[in-house]
Amino acid sequence: MGKKRIVKKSETDNKRAKGASTIKVSRKRLDKGILHVQSTYNNTKVMLTDKKGELVAWSSSGSLGFRGAKKGTPYAAAQVGEIVGDKAKIMGLTEVDVVVKGIGAGRESAIRAFVGKGFKINSIKDVTPIPHNGPKAKKPRKV
Repeated sequence: MGKKRIVKKSETDNKRAKGASTIKVSRKRLDKGILHVQSTYNNTKVMLTDKKGELVAWSSSGSLGFRGAKKGTPYAAAQVGEIVGDKAKIMGLTEVDVVVKGIGAGRESAIRAFVGKGFKINSIKDVTPIPHNGPKAKKPRKV
């Protein structure tokens, strides 16, 4: 039948694409920024911008290797928050304003994981769009 191969896993294989995700970081130094968390039922995206709104770092559940229903879980969102937190630490960030959009399960856990890296939150703002009346109803049919 042949020889059996023994494959030793290193510590970097255990983590989900963390090494590859933290490599590309802007050389920009900033101390204040805006953290945008967009959470849907299917995915969680976290974007870090400077005060002008220019993107400096981002990550999402799909880019970390989560597939299908696992992308929308709070665990996947926490992993995304940690990745962006690591990138922000490299840039020297200290304070953030948080803008949350969407109604997914990962909105709170992404923020908690990001703050767990030692950042100060100035404000949390929810900009989830809310429908208020909907489209105009159809006219009654004339027979």
